[in-house]
Amino acid sequence: MSLLHTSRALLSKTSSIARKAATKHNFNVPRSFTNVPTPPDSFKDGKPTLQYARALPKTFASMTNEQILQFAEMQIPEACRECIVRDIMVVDQIEYDDAMKIFKKIAATNRRGMQIYALPFYTGFGAAFTGGILSVPLVFDLNTVNWFNDKFVTAEMPPLEDLERMLEVGSASWSWMEPILGQISFFLLCMQFARSQLQNLGVRPYFNWQRNMRADYLVSQFPQYDAEFLRSYSIIDKIVEPHEMSD
Repeated sequence: MSLLHTSRALLSKTSSIARKAATKHNFNVPRSFTNVPTPPDSFKDGKPTLQYARALPKTFASMTNEQILQFAEMQIPEACRECIVRDIMVVDQIEYDDAMKIFKKIAATNRRGMQIYALPFYTGFGAAFTGGILSVPLVFDLNTVNWFNDKFVTAEMPPLEDLERMLEVGSASWSWMEPILGQISFFLLCMQFARSQLQNLGVRPYFNWQRNMRADYLVSQFPQYDAEFLRSYSIIDKIVEPHEMSD
């Protein structure tokens, strides 16, 4: 069983223990969700003491291994980074700062080819945006309507005195634009419905494929480190830009 899966089981078990402790209404007993022991004088009258508050970890680097594993299971980017950094420390027998330098190389490797994977998303956005903008002059602008009619339709246009207003132009062009726009709208409606059903099934074909491809590549480039830690980090990395990591 992997460390992350072990962490999931540990979180479930300790959460159950904490819920049982809560039912006893002992406010001086901390309701811990980890297996890290808490000193008995950490709470007084159901509130943390000053000594205990001073021990609050303010960075991910200062958290315990158990905390990091639980946050990594929740797909927190900084926790996934910490898992890799600490694995590097153990494998290469180096200190934290040196391990962080190696992690930066791993993060840069994970960004390779990201723009290629993002190309279908950019293409879909560009086509939808451009089509929406062009549809307006193709229906309501006289010069654009005449050009489109001459090139692709060759229908008889009304006399110029009936094309003086934008809505009159739209009325004339609608005879051939209605089937085009109507069919595109129906096609997109069907695709949207199909997409919603795939989401109900938890299926994202291309997105999952490219994400798994990136994760497999990262693991192949750094086989000496834990494969699940590398995959977890690769999967949560954004396509457009990397996540801005906190300390």
